Amino acid sequence: MFERIAGIVFPIYCVVAVGYAYGRWKKPDMAFANQLNMDVFVPALVFAALAAKSFDLADNLPLLLGATVVVLGSGLLAWPVARLMGAPVNTFVPPMMFNNSGNMGLPLMTLAFGEAALPAAVVLFLAENLLHYSLGTWMLDHRARLSNLWRVPVIAAAIAGLAVSLFKLPLWQPLWLGVKMLGDVSIPLLLFSLGVRLTDARLGDWKLSVVGALTAPATGILVALAVTPLLALSPRDAAMLLLFGALPPAVLNYVFAEKYRQEPERVASIVMVGNTASLLVIPLTLAWVLK
Repeated sequence: MFERIAGIVFPIYCVVAVGYAYGRWKKPDMAFANQLNMDVFVPALVFAALAAKSFDLADNLPLLLGATVVVLGSGLLAWPVARLMGAPVNTFVPPMMFNNSGNMGLPLMTLAFGEAALPAAVVLFLAENLLHYSLGTWMLDHRARLSNLWRVPVIAAAIAGLAVSLFKLPLWQPLWLGVKMLGDVSIPLLLFSLGVRLTDARLGDWKLSVVGALTAPATGILVALAVTPLLALSPRDAAMLLLFGALPPAVLNYVFAEKYRQEPERVASIVMVGNTASLLVIPLTLAWVLK
């Protein structure tokens, strides 16, 4: 079991560590690479997974619902913790809700459950991402316009991929393969970028950050455990939902906090400590779900 878990988590944290070391050494401007990833490579990954012949939306609806409940339930459970800590709700709660389902979740799910689990991992990622761009934006700015949500490349790619799947549209196999090749770039670049991004994080309010590092996986796991029996998930999907709940805060929380001026330094600290704590949380969760 130890060798199996090490084989799953080592490649992920190895790439993150390389990104962190390179970021400390060269201090690269990753803005263009990150933009390219979110505009081209990640959408290509999402489209290829959802448009694949093996993907069935009906089979993945329970998992989609489960991920939605985990995100929303985590926010509800984190709300009183923010009040208890005397922290602004909009600083503490979003990182507890919106987890690292992209940078860490996608590679972790595929390494743990195999390439066949990629479409299900994409469903989890989409549920979190859609809620982050809609509810997460509204939480930080009630005046934000959500009518253009479909213009977000990842969401547009998901709509296109789901349309191909739902209506059984014929897709030329070489075209699908080319899109998939673009998508294959996204996961290592996501991990490398996460490492570089963590070099910018600063340890601010360490008490709040440590509480956040414990609260994020605890709330996600509790909600996942509560909702799984109600959804009749397959053993693999139940394990994936539990692992989804244990993921640390997404780096995107810091980007949003900076954009909407919601204490970005404190949010960066919460994200950094949460992702560092995942070095312990993720292997323990894997040992649980893979036993």
